Amino acid sequence: MHSDPQALAELAGKTMYERDPASRALGMTLEAIRPGYARMRMRVREDMLNGHGTCHGGYIFTLADSAFAFACNSHNFNTVGAGCTIDYLAPGRLGDVLVAEAVEQALAGKTGIYDVVVTDADGRRIALLRGKSHRVAGHVVPAEM
Repeated sequence: MHSDPQALAELAGKTMYERDPASRALGMTLEAIRPGYARMRMRVREDMLNGHGTCHGGYIFTLADSAFAFACNSHNFNTVGAGCTIDYLAPGRLGDVLVAEAVEQALAGKTGIYDVVVTDADGRRIALLRGKSHRVAGHVVPAEM
């Protein structure tokens, strides 16, 4: 199975999702994964609203960060975020289904760069995140599987 990068990305994604209570608790789902790519979805709930009645930026960041994490771990090497920046472009609203699409821009040695676009159901851009990843020891799925 390890000779098939797509199958390995899917197995790594499934394994990570099962180990990720934070993303699951927020209602996030992993919609698609392939090497260097992940797409996640989350519905904005009432308990995610800020004092302005819009989705708290921290929840938007968490969705984008989760998609970033799944994309950079899709090669089956344990990888963590080394830094992220986010720009908020439009508010998320109660009931909106937000989608975060993470795409690998560069991967060299232990460092990767990923861009994440968060959109609503109408395709409106809600936020842009750029993440820098760092590979650490080990694999998401044990190499001998």
